[in-house]
Amino acid sequence: MNRRSFLQSAIANTAVASALGGGLFRAQGSVPAAMETSPLQTSMGVVQYSFSDSPRTRSAYEFLEYCHTLGAGGIQIALDSAEPAYLDKLKRRAAELDMYLEAIVNLPQKDDATEFERQVAAARQAGAACLRSACLSGRRYETFTSLDEWKRFVALAHQRIALTVPVLEKYRLPLGLENHKDWTADEMVALLKHHSSEFLGVCLDTGNNISLLDAPMEVVEKLAPLAVTTHFKNMSVKEAPEGFLLSEVPLNQGVLDLGKVVDTIRTARPRIRFNLEMITRDPLKIPCLTDQYWVTFPDRDGLYLARTLRFVHDHSPSEPLPQVSGLDKEDRRRQEEANVKDCLAFARQSLGLQKA
Repeated sequence: MNRRSFLQSAIANTAVASALGGGLFRAQGSVPAAMETSPLQTSMGVVQYSFSDSPRTRSAYEFLEYCHTLGAGGIQIALDSAEPAYLDKLKRRAAELDMYLEAIVNLPQKDDATEFERQVAAARQAGAACLRSACLSGRRYETFTSLDEWKRFVALAHQRIALTVPVLEKYRLPLGLENHKDWTADEMVALLKHHSSEFLGVCLDTGNNISLLDAPMEVVEKLAPLAVTTHFKNMSVKEAPEGFLLSEVPLNQGVLDLGKVVDTIRTARPRIRFNLEMITRDPLKIPCLTDQYWVTFPDRDGLYLARTLRFVHDHSPSEPLPQVSGLDKEDRRRQEEANVKDCLAFARQSLGLQKA
């Protein structure tokens, strides 16, 4: 970091500390968390989805500056402008801060890749290291009510990906498709093999596929060799009448063996970037004991269910999972920031993800 960047970072940290007044709260209680005026940097980036309603996520430039004050090594965000001057400014600032940028993009529609190519061109000009996208914005077991609906989605996804690959190859910019509570690990592997390209891979989410009854380490082992980037998180689970509850939690609190996860991904993809997706929200309901849940899983059987429910039973905490219901907007923002800061610190101190 040069002298100018250091001074700008110090000013930004002072402004944040003054605005928040040290009123942050830890994930497990109401003990104020000290605001670091000069946080140690980690190599881990932060995904914009870690903040639900922060004005800082509306600008990639502002989000970059903000995440630098938190100690992050990069960001993953949807670009808010395609203006060349803005993109050049963003690229320069990321270089000054020694941070990376990954761009979130939307896949092409059924028969037109024009807007997708515009997004890719903008990301390339901004210096994005890679792209992240997903085939489904919702959750498979909530979105589709019949097997036919699921099959139509699969066919459409193939069409959209077929339009995606030539654009990626033209701009030579890799894209990671997230396992976004849509594809099982085996389905994702088959999808990418069908559309084989050196510029198409996975945005490996380390927690999502528990909701599809995949064993979490098996997901990592199967998808790591195909990973372009990551959504790195820890999860907590708890038994519930219709299945179980699933919740993102700070990295040091969940059920995943994150040391093993990091080692597995790094062995397969030594230069991979780890991006924190710490979503502070109420637990998700995974209704795997209902008939409706199973309509899009013709190839799953009771072994998946039994294995997952046993995993949930063995790891259910005695206390309730974290909730945000009842928090006002400002309290929720403070909780989100506190969780992200705790995760970055844990990644640096315990997972070997410190800045080189």
